[in-house]
Amino acid sequence: MRLPSLLRRTPFRLTLLFVALFAAAASAVLAYVYIASANEARAKTQADVTTEFEVLTGIYRERGPDALNAALVDRTIRGGPYLYILMDPNGGLITGNLTESPIDIVPRGQGDGGTVPTWQTFTYTDNDASGRVTRPQSLGVQARLSGGEVLFVGESMGDTEAYLSRLTQALWAAMGIVLLLGLAGGLLVSRNLERAMGRLKTVVTAVQDGDLKARATVRNTGDEWDELGQGLNGMLDRLEGSMASIRHAGDAIAHDLRSPLTRMRAKLEVALIDAEAGKIDGTEALELALSEADDLLKTFNTVLAIARLQAAAGSGRIPDPAVFDAADLAADMAELYEPASEDKGLEFSSEIERGLMVNANQPFLAQALANIIDNAIKYTPVGGAVMLRARRRSSGEIEFSVTDTGPGVPEEDRERVIQRFVRLDNSRTEPGSGLGLSLVGAVMEAHSGRITLDEGPGAFEGSGPGLRVALVLPAAEA
Repeated sequence: MRLPSLLRRTPFRLTLLFVALFAAAASAVLAYVYIASANEARAKTQADVTTEFEVLTGIYRERGPDALNAALVDRTIRGGPYLYILMDPNGGLITGNLTESPIDIVPRGQGDGGTVPTWQTFTYTDNDASGRVTRPQSLGVQARLSGGEVLFVGESMGDTEAYLSRLTQALWAAMGIVLLLGLAGGLLVSRNLERAMGRLKTVVTAVQDGDLKARATVRNTGDEWDELGQGLNGMLDRLEGSMASIRHAGDAIAHDLRSPLTRMRAKLEVALIDAEAGKIDGTEALELALSEADDLLKTFNTVLAIARLQAAAGSGRIPDPAVFDAADLAADMAELYEPASEDKGLEFSSEIERGLMVNANQPFLAQALANIIDNAIKYTPVGGAVMLRARRRSSGEIEFSVTDTGPGVPEEDRERVIQRFVRLDNSRTEPGSGLGLSLVGAVMEAHSGRITLDEGPGAFEGSGPGLRVALVLPAAEA
C-alpha cells in the first residue's frame, strides 16, 4: 500500500531533516561566535598597538628622538608583547627588537611632517616559553616621524591565536553535542510523529476495509494532530452520513417509484391486450402511462437539480446569479397561487415589503418558493388559511415565510423532512416524491441561506398546529 509505505518513510526523513536543520542553525551560531571573537581579538590588538604608538610619538614630539630611542631601549630590555623598530631617515636600524620592518618604508619627501600610519598583518619567527620556534601572527603600524625617522610598533597575536585555537576546539565539541542533541530531538519528534501517524493509518486502513465507524483519537491537546484528527473525523462523519443517505435514497426510490412503474406497466399491458382484442381504444391508457412517465422524469430532474445546487454550494459560487428585487418574485408567487388556494377553499393572503434586493438565481429561488407554497396548499384542509410574507429582518437578511393552518410537522421530524425522499406517514397518500423540501434546502445552501421550520399559528378546527416555513437569504450588497 502506498499510504502505509509513506507513513513508514516519513519519520526517518523527518529525523534527518530535523538534524540537518538543527546542525545548520547551530553551525551558523557557532560560526558567528568564532568570527565575532576573532574580530574582537584583532580589534583589541589594534587598539593596544595604536595606544602604544601614540605614547611613543608623543615622547618624540615632546622630548625628541633621543628620548624616543631611550624609551624603546627600556621597553626592549623589559620585554613584553610589543615589537619595536626605530630607523633613521634612510632606513638604517637605530634600535628595536626586530632586525627589519615588515612594512615597506615610505621614501623621504612624502609629506612635510610625517606620513599616514600604515597597518599590516605579518608573521615573524620567535621562541615560546618552552623554547619551541613559532611564527605567530602579528599586527603592526608604521609611520615616518616629523624628523624623517621611521617608527614601527607591532604586537604578536600569539596569545590571541592560542585563545582562538581553544575556542575552535570548544566550538567543535559544542558542535558534537549539538549534533547529538539534534539527533535525540529528531528521534523524539519522529517517534511522536510515527505514533500519531500510526493512529491515523489505523483509521484509514479500517475505512479502506469498509468500517465507516472508525474514528481518529483526539487527545484534546489543541495541537495540529488534534486538528487533523478532528478534520478526519468530521470528513468520516459526512461520509458515513452520505452513505446512509444513499442507502436511504435507494430504499426510498425503490418504494416511491415501484408503484408508478407498476401502474405504468399495468396500463400498457391492458392497452396492448384491449387493442389486440379490438375491445377498446388504448389511447387513454397510453396517455395515463405518459403521465406516469412524466412524473418519473420530473423526479429524476429534481434529483439532478439538487445535485447541481449542492455542487454550487461546495464551490461557493451561485449558479447564474443576478441582482433583483425579491418583493417582485413574492408578488408573482402570490398572484400565481391565490386562485389555486381559492379553488381548494383556502384563504390566501400576503404581506410583502418593497426593496428586498438579493443576489440569487431567480429560477431556482422561484422554484423553492413555489415548493413551500404548493406544500402549504396541498396539506392544509379545506377552510384553512395560507399566508405568504416577504420582509427584511433586523439583521438585514431577506426572509420569505409561508404559514399555514395544516397538520404541521412534528418537531423531531423537522430536520429530517428536508432530506431527500423523506416523506412522513401522513403524506404518503398525497402525490409527490419527497424531494420538494430537499430541493428548497439545496437552493438555500447554494445561496448561503437557510431554511427553518416552526410551528404555525396553532390548532385550527382540529387540523393541527400548522406550519411556518421560512427561507432566509443574505441581502445583496449595495
